[in-house]
Amino acid sequence: METRNVVIIGAGPSGYAAGLYAGRAQLEPLLITGRELGGQLTLTLDVENYPGYGGKDAAELIATFQRQAEEFGTEIRVDYVTDVDLDSHPFTVRMESGAEAAAQSVIVATGSTPRMLGVSGEELVGKGVSYCATCDGFFFREKRVIVVGGGDAAVEEALFLTRFASEVFIVHRRDQLRASPTIQERAFKNDQVKIIWDSVVDEILGDDEAGVHGARLRNVKTDEVTDFPVDGVFIFIGHVPNTSLFEGKLDLDEEGYLITDRLQHTSVPGVFAGGDVQDRVFRQAIMAAATGAASAIEAEKFLAEHENRAYPGHSQ
Repeated sequence: METRNVVIIGAGPSGYAAGLYAGRAQLEPLLITGRELGGQLTLTLDVENYPGYGGKDAAELIATFQRQAEEFGTEIRVDYVTDVDLDSHPFTVRMESGAEAAAQSVIVATGSTPRMLGVSGEELVGKGVSYCATCDGFFFREKRVIVVGGGDAAVEEALFLTRFASEVFIVHRRDQLRASPTIQERAFKNDQVKIIWDSVVDEILGDDEAGVHGARLRNVKTDEVTDFPVDGVFIFIGHVPNTSLFEGKLDLDEEGYLITDRLQHTSVPGVFAGGDVQDRVFRQAIMAAATGAASAIEAEKFLAEHENRAYPGHSQ
């Protein structure tokens, strides 16, 4: 079993930032990608709100993250973590390939996954389908969009979209919203926001070339189906943190997110977490990168304080 100073689990902005900082500290980190390189950046249209990044393509930004991490000594391994043993130190990280690593410290950057509608046309991500109004709202100036959902996040995102879109329609399966009264009041007072009650999206209409041009709505009480012309569909029916691997091993909140302190420490000393796996509020690439960097800084301090750093070539 190889021994590593730092094992980073996840290849989004948080994981790569952790790799960059741990690499610069000469910790020779191992980053295990999982099945999705880039995290939720892969679900955005373009990237224009990451400071210092002059391009737009999310894939290009992800490649830049990876290249920087590798330049400073991070080993990127395309594999999937199937189990972690955090009961004894060093920790044991087991991978789908059968490989195992003894980790002096672990940084969890597994992210979260947006809940999807599971309807035809939802695959048009980046072509009219979005899960992030903050990321993509700018690209829908003077366009008609629908927001699917009725909770705080959905209504807040709908209000945000009014800065850009000409009309914002909230599609909700019930006859009343679940959002807090204060947020609801703001929506009801905004002339740009209209609510389509008792309805669900049965299909998103469009194609790869032209993108989204409508949504097929069904009234759950009457079963009446309507093809509703819109340019974009924003889906806000919740996120699922990717924490199943850590249930019973690290403290989670009531929604399943990892609980961290302000220094990105989890409930187990030597295990840190950054990005959306512990952030249920912002879910932005820049926040993920910042907490990933903080996790690496704290991991280096942990190793120094406990004098249990593995030096180059230390493996068995």
